[in-house]
Amino acid sequence: MPLRVLAVASECFPLVKTGGLADVVGALPAALAAEDIALTTLLPGYPVVMQALGEATATHALPGFFGGDARLLRCRAAGLELVVLDAPHLYARPGNPYLAPGGREWEDNGTRFAALASAGAMVARGALGEAFDAVHAHDWQAGLVGAYLRFGPQPRVPLVFTVHNLAFQGQFPAWLFPLLGLPPAAFSVAGLEYHGGVGLLKAGLWFADRITTVSPSYATEIRTPEGGMGLDGLLRGRGSDVSGILNGIDTEEWNPATDGHLAACFSAEDAAPRATNKAALQRRFGLEERADVPLFGFVGRLAWQKGVDLILEALPWLLGSGAQLAVLGSGDAQLEERCLGAAAANAGRIGTVIGFDEGLARLIYGGADSVLVPSRFEPCGLAQLCALRYGAPPLVARVGGLADTVIDANEAAVAAGSGTGVQFAPVSVEMLGAAMHRMVALYRQPTMWAQLRANAMRADVSWHRSAARYAALFRGMATADA
Repeated sequence: MPLRVLAVASECFPLVKTGGLADVVGALPAALAAEDIALTTLLPGYPVVMQALGEATATHALPGFFGGDARLLRCRAAGLELVVLDAPHLYARPGNPYLAPGGREWEDNGTRFAALASAGAMVARGALGEAFDAVHAHDWQAGLVGAYLRFGPQPRVPLVFTVHNLAFQGQFPAWLFPLLGLPPAAFSVAGLEYHGGVGLLKAGLWFADRITTVSPSYATEIRTPEGGMGLDGLLRGRGSDVSGILNGIDTEEWNPATDGHLAACFSAEDAAPRATNKAALQRRFGLEERADVPLFGFVGRLAWQKGVDLILEALPWLLGSGAQLAVLGSGDAQLEERCLGAAAANAGRIGTVIGFDEGLARLIYGGADSVLVPSRFEPCGLAQLCALRYGAPPLVARVGGLADTVIDANEAAVAAGSGTGVQFAPVSVEMLGAAMHRMVALYRQPTMWAQLRANAMRADVSWHRSAARYAALFRGMATADA
């Protein structure tokens, strides 16, 4: 009989997505099914989620739940087994799940996601019938699941808490605590209290039975003062309870041989049609349509973390090597303006599209010669995994999951035929510029470039190995708790 696991998350592809968290939450059910783990996902009832449900069964009423009437719905949508917290007073809002119009966070985000966590604990303990064998809570939005399990009634369901990015901690003023329905003992250093306020991610780290993050290197980095963002002491104190399990991608969903967003499909065995995608990408970004010019792409948040400022400062290296650049993303207003300015000043060489477009992102992966991922820190990163899958050898900073997933095409790796991209360290403009020159030099050697691209496309970016590790973790906890 399959082990029953409840995932609690604030987003899940393809229903609602703002970043890589949604891709992971959406891909894990199918990956774990192959390991005989039956995963059900609890989501907030945002408008886009409610519209996707179709036939749903109302299974549990929650009157007066965090300030209004709510209910739990069971359904199957987009191939996923779901429980949805239908609470219009908390989630019936248009646009981004976390941000009000104008870009500011909703003032009641603490309450909104405390409600999600409270519902998660109730469902895990059997509010909809049989209790689950384990819970998998994701990021600060589900950080209070462990507190509600710890201070609630039996059964005590074991909990895995996954940190996707330690930089986002869900910190709120102390006035939130009385609204949570938790006993006074929960508001302590050994609990939710964090610098005088309420720390949702900190609570997740404290109350979880096991803590995972999304790459082994990042699991090491966050236990240092440099990478721990104030929580390194707590994480070091958890010892062997903390581990890193690499993210993967759904290789059926991300498949250049069948992807309808591409101008031409291709495979590792026949990569020639990539040239059609490159030409289409150049046209979409207003670049000179030239097959002989190396084309770099960037897809992601325009943010300091992602090293977008480094890309802009390294443009003399990029342009000096004869390369082009296509940028797709949104984020920091100043960086958006600088990216648009760079495109205007270098027409035909640099193109920028502000916003996010799934089809255009895939065209970058399938048409760019290389994808830039110069992050200052990166828990795992999905851009480099997609780039590998689509034959765009990534150029990455040697941090976190980027270091764990890309094999640097140094002289030894090239001789061994094992390189899949280019790494650089330390994370500086000078080293990024040097890495750009290395990548262009590889591009200028057709035989070596073909081998690098083939290596990239044959890299295992699937969930296969990581799903087995998650399954072993869930089974080990369920057995220990039995």
